Amino acid sequence: MMGSRARLVSLLFAFLLARLAKAGPPAAAAGSWYLTQDERWMKQRLDHFSPTDHRRFKQRYFEFLDYHRAPGGPIFLRICGESACGGIPNDYLAVLAKKFGAAVVTPEHRYYGKSSPFKRLTTGNLRFLSSKQALFDLAVFRQYYQESLNARYNRTGFDNPWFVIGVSYSGALSAWFRLKFPHLTCGSLASSGVVRAVYNYTDFDKQVGESAGPECKAALQETTRLVEQQLLSDSRSVKTLFGAPTLKNDDFLYLLADAAAEAFQYGHPDAVCTPLVNAKKNGKNLVDTFAQIVKVFYVKEMETPVSSYDQEYLKKTTPDDSSSRLWWFQVCSEVAYFQVAPKTDSVRSARINTKYHLDLCRNVFGEGVYPDVSMTNLYYGGTRIAASKIVFTNGSQDPWRHASKQKSSKDMPSYLMKCSNCGHGTDLRGCPQSPFRIQGDSSNCSSPAAVNTVRKQIAKYIDLWLSQCQKPSASGEW
Repeated sequence: MMGSRARLVSLLFAFLLARLAKAGPPAAAAGSWYLTQDERWMKQRLDHFSPTDHRRFKQRYFEFLDYHRAPGGPIFLRICGESACGGIPNDYLAVLAKKFGAAVVTPEHRYYGKSSPFKRLTTGNLRFLSSKQALFDLAVFRQYYQESLNARYNRTGFDNPWFVIGVSYSGALSAWFRLKFPHLTCGSLASSGVVRAVYNYTDFDKQVGESAGPECKAALQETTRLVEQQLLSDSRSVKTLFGAPTLKNDDFLYLLADAAAEAFQYGHPDAVCTPLVNAKKNGKNLVDTFAQIVKVFYVKEMETPVSSYDQEYLKKTTPDDSSSRLWWFQVCSEVAYFQVAPKTDSVRSARINTKYHLDLCRNVFGEGVYPDVSMTNLYYGGTRIAASKIVFTNGSQDPWRHASKQKSSKDMPSYLMKCSNCGHGTDLRGCPQSPFRIQGDSSNCSSPAAVNTVRKQIAKYIDLWLSQCQKPSASGEW
């Protein structure tokens, strides 16, 4: 989600996937970062809601069949979200695929990566970028792949049991797919699935403070105040200290807020809290200490480009990295998730308010782009989603969990993994999430048992819902 790189991916882990695409091995060996990186393509409809627009674009997807109990075994549809999709990650889903004899397929989200309908990402050309269009992409892909599988095995009319999986924004898509197309999937896993669009998302900052704990929260708040003071007296010097001299002041403050939040979102609390609390105890300069954290942890290790916070860069219609502009368009046109500072006791600067976000949307995309959050929640139901057979999971330290469904209801169990570094998508990714955890290794979670207990529940429901979806035939096929 969306993620902290909260303004970019929140949701998205994209920094790891980008790193793996550059350096990761392509095979499905036990120690590989990807199950596969072999690209496949299909022609996807540009506008699913127009009977007269017959334009198509090339959509990239990936398939992994090594564990498939062919020809009738289940198919796991892993949704790739708001970033380029370089392949199918070898995280905990690989363990589940092997357990259930499942094929794994992953289509790239429209517009992201190599699946863009347009070369120039003008505001006008972005009008087909929405969750609604993306859901129909998934439905069309599901039918396309099922037919191609049938042709491969020389059969007609056969329907394998499907199960849909996603994390963060793609976790929301997973839940929404089950809601809108219940006949096309036996069930869904919505890992950190942000199904509730939020206009002023103050709970994000509140959770950052809670996850930080009293000492670290106080140090972060003092650092924010000191930076704000230095911006008034010598803004260029303090921004240069952080390696961001060209950013406007408010964009710079957003960068700092994200750098702090990222640590808790992705299971790295010590990367921020340990040096900052120690600096405060020893009377060292908090701003200098935090500057090193931002440059080393957030920018270098997490590979976060400072330019992604520059609104002039976001305005570019042919950027080197399009994911930031694309996700901001979805934020500004549909889901908001404006991570504004609470009125009191905030960690981030109070300058990161509703006006900041609305001004950004207007500056980057022009007039008329506005997130109709009420309509989004009316369409999908928010946390009152009227669906069935969806597992929701969240990490206790994740600021995004307050946009997810955290209470169980009939046929929709919800689980919270409680540990000091349980964050965004921990059930699939393990913790901490950098470096990449092969098969979602949970051994470095502060409580592996908390994660593994939830994983057992996920497997239990996948098993149950697959069995209810399609019984084996006399020949032993599904």
